[in-house]
Amino acid sequence: MMVDEGSPVPDVAMEGAEGKPISPADFKGHKLVVFFYPKDDTSGCTREAKDFTASADEFRKADTWLLGISKDDRRSHEKFTAKYDLSVPLASDVDGAACAAFGTWVEKSMYGRKYMGIERATFLVDRDGVIKKVWRKVKVPGHVDAVLAAARELP
Repeated sequence: MMVDEGSPVPDVAMEGAEGKPISPADFKGHKLVVFFYPKDDTSGCTREAKDFTASADEFRKADTWLLGISKDDRRSHEKFTAKYDLSVPLASDVDGAACAAFGTWVEKSMYGRKYMGIERATFLVDRDGVIKKVWRKVKVPGHVDAVLAAARELP
């Protein structure tokens, strides 16, 4: 399954901070940026999370919530958050339900070896819970600025 612009945001439960359940559908009534990333504490993922953290105040001014998702467990997220002083909430999709619902669990290839992994992707959701913008195969440099600009344009 792959969600696209115009699709309702999937209502899929994950484990959030302190073990509390969280779902993108919980944010209805607010704008939301959902970003999927492959792995805590890897170079690209660290840069992306730090970039979102650095712009968190600007997203708040645009009345937009942020939610990062990977298959790492809560303990990994806690260490990652503490190590880099991240302010972006992270959700654990250990069973892969969110990745499946958003279509981010894909076949990848590195050095000729094929394997399954999380595609770096970002989804901008409006206040009604509808996906308004999708970025797939994200390249980290400049990405957060593009997402912020789109969030500011969304009523």
